Amino acid sequence: MVNFLILAKSHNASQKSRGVEIFWCYWGKSGNRKMIGSDNPTPDKFSNIIRYHVMFYNVEITWYRINHLFDTLRPNNYYFFSNAMGILSGSRNLVELFTNTDAFPTESSKAQTDTEVSVCELYKAARDKNINTIKLNRESHIKYVKDGLKRLPSYLVALDASKPWLCYWMLHSLDILGDELSQDLVEKGISTISKLQNPTGGFGGGPGQISHAAVTYAAINALAIIGTKEAYDIIDREALYKWFLKLKKEDGSFVMHEGGEVDVRGAYCVLSAATLTNLVTPELTAGTAEWIKRCQNYDGGIGGEPGIEGHGGYAFCGLAAMEIMGKTDLLDIPLLLHWATSLQMQLEGGFQGRPNKLVDGCYSFWVGGLFPLLEAIMTRNNFEKDVEQRNFEVSQYIAQSLFDREALQEYILIACQSPKGGLIDKPKRSADNYHTCYCLSGLSTAQHHVVYDFEKAKEKGLDSGARSLLWKDEITNRIVLGNPNNLINPTHPIHNIALPKVRKMIEHFYGKRDF
Repeated sequence: MVNFLILAKSHNASQKSRGVEIFWCYWGKSGNRKMIGSDNPTPDKFSNIIRYHVMFYNVEITWYRINHLFDTLRPNNYYFFSNAMGILSGSRNLVELFTNTDAFPTESSKAQTDTEVSVCELYKAARDKNINTIKLNRESHIKYVKDGLKRLPSYLVALDASKPWLCYWMLHSLDILGDELSQDLVEKGISTISKLQNPTGGFGGGPGQISHAAVTYAAINALAIIGTKEAYDIIDREALYKWFLKLKKEDGSFVMHEGGEVDVRGAYCVLSAATLTNLVTPELTAGTAEWIKRCQNYDGGIGGEPGIEGHGGYAFCGLAAMEIMGKTDLLDIPLLLHWATSLQMQLEGGFQGRPNKLVDGCYSFWVGGLFPLLEAIMTRNNFEKDVEQRNFEVSQYIAQSLFDREALQEYILIACQSPKGGLIDKPKRSADNYHTCYCLSGLSTAQHHVVYDFEKAKEKGLDSGARSLLWKDEITNRIVLGNPNNLINPTHPIHNIALPKVRKMIEHFYGKRDF
């Protein structure tokens, strides 16, 4: 018996229910169906029902939650929400999920078809096996990462200006895979990163290189993962804050380095690092939220700067920065939700970074990581606005499965694991530490339900560090595809570091917290 919920939305004002334009709502279990709404569904309507990317695994949904959801639905389309999530669990022929193409193929459409064929072959093979045979090759990935920490191939000289990134990608991968860092690795990590800090503040990509916001973010995250007092103490916070202010522009934006380009990544990298090191001030954040608001486009996505096309990575950076500042109310959240859900691929189950682009394993986090933030924002908004309903509703997280968590795990575990260790962009590609880090981060996001503690958030005057500690792993809503041992550690929705490492660094720089 499969739980399902079918919704449709109409422009017809006479068909409103509770202030929401509901055409009809059909829900229940197979063989026990119930129709809600003002229009009886006819058989011809079922032929037009589409399988939408957004799904609920819990069909016992209240009208209160439907109200918010309907802001994101397009009029005159039908939407199917099911707890039978994932691609492999469905009864449809996988070929039916291929992207529709016309008679005029392009290089892009050919690449899309080639990708779908590769993924489809892997899914067909996996569908014939017991689901418990779907396994995370944990030991192979740990070995791949550790080998990289000892010696990288010569072609990675191209990443000579990205040493903090390499440290962060590899240390974070080991951390969420549950591999404890050895004392030797801790000491080498501190020694390496300390040589990249500049006297004028911030960290460069290599010794003697200028400070850059992105690699400074990576360096701070790597030191947080190492998690020792010695690691924290190498950070020159006074110089770092002064350097952050040098990156700040009059309109509230940040450049990536002195004399460099303006980019929403700069705002996120600065504010995330400042949060972990207790450097967020009104002076640092003045005008930034208003600038990020201007980066949101008509389709809901967030671009690198105002007027630029929305992108999964930029959207995460923009939303996370707004959450740090407590300014998410400036964004059009329903429109951003609609845009984000449209990026989950129908066949592959992974995410693309922009509409009409190929699936890419790294967006498992850059787009998948939007949903814990969106859930918290949507729940918080209703918690604050609807006093009568909140006691009944606040524990029912509004957006807990606004993406298909099982489908994303299928893509990562079946299509993105290199047999030699490490994870990849898509089938037939080689592993690298960037995709290993963000595929695993996306896997963690799909497995865990990391939620915001709204009861503790009632306290007044919470600083950004305290707010970062209000995220917790709700273990009752974990979803682990395949072998139960596939479970990895939860990652923080804002900082993308394991939750205990965020707490440890924040308590070092802010003082011990009671929650």
